[in-house]
Amino acid sequence: MKSLVSIAKRALTAQNPASDWRCFCSSSSFPSPPSNTKLFVAGLSWSVDEKSLTDAFSAFGDVTEVRIMYDKDTGRSRGFGFVHFSKEVDARSAKDAMDGKAFLGRPLRISYALEKVRGGPIVIPRRLSPGDPDSRNS
Repeated sequence: MKSLVSIAKRALTAQNPASDWRCFCSSSSFPSPPSNTKLFVAGLSWSVDEKSLTDAFSAFGDVTEVRIMYDKDTGRSRGFGFVHFSKEVDARSAKDAMDGKAFLGRPLRISYALEKVRGGPIVIPRRLSPGDPDSRNS
């Protein structure tokens, strides 16, 4: 948290060195770092199903879950999904090997999935006036 605040302060001070800025957060708790066992897989063909995706990725380790996102109106694949592995090393191997490779005629784009955050902390920079009692030289 402290390093994030100092980075924000440096960025804001670089724009206007005479300003005194402080960052306030909407929440004191931050989410844990993303798990590296869950991969985001984009560029999926409409014909891909969970079984074919599981078969393709299980060569790299134990696949615990596969989810393909479907359009609720048409029922057709939205072209992306998620593959969960039991071990980080297996997910890393799959990402390194499959990213950019063609699967059912389309190149895959693979990255580590980020957890969905709703109502997470928001960092808001606020300028403090020189006479503000909360103003500190830090």
